[in-house]
Amino acid sequence: MTAQDTTAPLRERAETALRALVGREDATLREDQWAAVEALVEGRRRALVVERTGWGKSAVYFVATALLRAGAADFPPAGPTVIISPLLALMRDQISAASRAGIRAVTINSANVTEWDEVHAAIAAGEVDVLLCSPERLNNPAFRDEVLPKLAASAGLVVVDEAHCISDWGHDFRPDYRRIRTLLAELPDGIPVLATTATANSRVSADVAEQLGVRRVSAEADGVLVLRGSLDRPSLHLAVVQLENQAARVAWLGQQLPRWGGSGIIYTLTVAAAETVAEQMRSSGHAVSSYTGQTDPGERERLEADLKENRVKALVATSALGMGFDKPDLAFVVHLGAPSSPIAYYQQVGRAGRAVDRADVILLPGAEDEDIWAYFGSLGFPPEVSVRETLAALAEGGTMSTARLETQVELRRNRLETMLKVLDVDGAVRRVRGGWEATGEAWAYDRERYDRVATARIEEQQAMLRYIGLEPDSCRMAYLREQLDDPDLTDGWRCERCDLCGGTDLDTAVDEAAVSQVREALERPGVEVTPRRQWPTGLDTLGLDLRGKIAEDERALPGRAVARLDGLGWSVPLRELLEPRQSAAGEVAVPDDDGEHGDREASGGRDGLLPAVLRRPVEQVLRDWAGELRTGEGSPGVDGVVVIASATRPQLMDHLARGVAHILQVPLVAAVAPEPDRPPGRHDVNSAQRLAGVHRRLGLDISQAALAGLPGRSVVLVDDLTDSGWTLTVAARLLRQAGASAVYPFVLAQR
Repeated sequence: MTAQDTTAPLRERAETALRALVGREDATLREDQWAAVEALVEGRRRALVVERTGWGKSAVYFVATALLRAGAADFPPAGPTVIISPLLALMRDQISAASRAGIRAVTINSANVTEWDEVHAAIAAGEVDVLLCSPERLNNPAFRDEVLPKLAASAGLVVVDEAHCISDWGHDFRPDYRRIRTLLAELPDGIPVLATTATANSRVSADVAEQLGVRRVSAEADGVLVLRGSLDRPSLHLAVVQLENQAARVAWLGQQLPRWGGSGIIYTLTVAAAETVAEQMRSSGHAVSSYTGQTDPGERERLEADLKENRVKALVATSALGMGFDKPDLAFVVHLGAPSSPIAYYQQVGRAGRAVDRADVILLPGAEDEDIWAYFGSLGFPPEVSVRETLAALAEGGTMSTARLETQVELRRNRLETMLKVLDVDGAVRRVRGGWEATGEAWAYDRERYDRVATARIEEQQAMLRYIGLEPDSCRMAYLREQLDDPDLTDGWRCERCDLCGGTDLDTAVDEAAVSQVREALERPGVEVTPRRQWPTGLDTLGLDLRGKIAEDERALPGRAVARLDGLGWSVPLRELLEPRQSAAGEVAVPDDDGEHGDREASGGRDGLLPAVLRRPVEQVLRDWAGELRTGEGSPGVDGVVVIASATRPQLMDHLARGVAHILQVPLVAAVAPEPDRPPGRHDVNSAQRLAGVHRRLGLDISQAALAGLPGRSVVLVDDLTDSGWTLTVAARLLRQAGASAVYPFVLAQR
């Protein structure tokens, strides 16, 4: 830590630290920044700061850290600051900023596992001024039990960054964040706490305060300082561009990119869309890359650096590139597809225009947005019966890993893990070495709260639709500020910068030749279907003798799908055919991937002939693929077609299979069919449960003559939709065990 004159007035010392942090000799603290620093350092109070992106919230905790660590005549030097921060990108930027001010900052996160012992030793030796850790670290057993108690006892300041993540009313709720409440409750008296966020309306702010142990957000009597400032962003020029289809939107974006100076971010709602749009932009000559939750951590860091150094025009990203990414001169943010709430939208566009006079913020909504919202909304907190089932399994079975627990309950891995984190925070379960264990504590299912949250989600979606369709005499920034309960917003205020106020005038005409070119690219069907190679663990508890790697002579080979359901292009008619629609009750039924599609009327799927619009892409994929199979090394081509029969869409599957056989000019030789006396499988169960259901239900339906002729032959296995991949895996195994030399899956869509 850089030495300070501890006899100088506190504000003078604070602004000296600020100048070292930002590298400018003329820098001074805003009045609210100073109020927060003073409350933390002199008053040792708790503070909640809700201010816009770029306001300087990180300056508050780094300046406070410098002062607390240096000490003064009336208080000794304090221990290190603990910053709980949600994203690796944010941590990297914060460490860089801290080093400029002579603050020794380190991080513990999933990307630096090999450095943890070294970091722990440095903390113990007093060589660390700031420790940044992810909220997930708070529940790592070793960190929670061995490192965290010492930090809590010796910390000089605790910072909760992006504190809206604490609130399940917020747009980015993370169960691990609620664990912070326990940490704060165990802090000794006199350790100051700072919570910061840029995206919290009054309801979220109140909930954050509650989670932090604060009874009221304006509770001066509780020693809590609450600072809420204006959320206007004078550099942002907001606009909505409504175009008739995906091809037009992507073509318009390709035309517009060269018109912007600088670089920016293009947000999409799904991974597949991000990858497709990035590929299309590159094919049009633009320097762009995709950035999603599936991007390798090392590659993410490289891509962030490329954007900061303007080596790319844009990153096409999902929300994985969000909170905390710091590029002050970001020139534009475009959304291809609308986020599900104005608060989430404000958070993402807040990345732009922090150190430039103008940044364009453009939303290109799509007709498919609401379907995507509905799908993600269906992944919420499980019903009470599933929670009780999990608690009972842990109570009976003792400590279980997540993989082992999967075999005992009917929840998918991600949903199960999220639920366990909530139960851990609530005290019903505890994460230990080796997995999870029940605590035996009583637990109540807060149905009323979950119902309120679900209702709030729907209200936020409607608010986003209203933003898209604002009347011409409205103001987009005023609407966003209103949604965030901006205390400084006055009646009749207009930003004079958005498309409705006359401050943004975009040419929305799209060159027809460009649209045709994009449409041709988007409508180029065909994605690879990768076969499963490993059985889930714990299948013995479900009565299945399957473990380890799937034998090479029992598994499928790589297959093909027309498109991904979450992508662009052919995903639209495929979703119309296969995807559910939200019922009047607000429930979402999601079809399974094995012909076990449940109630078609409830889910919105339909039986019948393959729609004419999908026949051409099916034929194109098959003809291209058949050529590859014939010319591939060691591949004899295809000898026959096998269909995965469906009890709910029999006509569609029969028509599809016969069409595939006709195109490939081979016979339809057999079916893999569900046993009629077994009920359809559920879509929302985990991998092991799903596999067990499929394994018990499917069997080979083949004549004796065809069975005798199967050995040594290769077949195409036809289904409509693949999600978990277990239906294709089990069906391929049945065929390989019956003698087939190769099984190539073909499906209409991959989720």
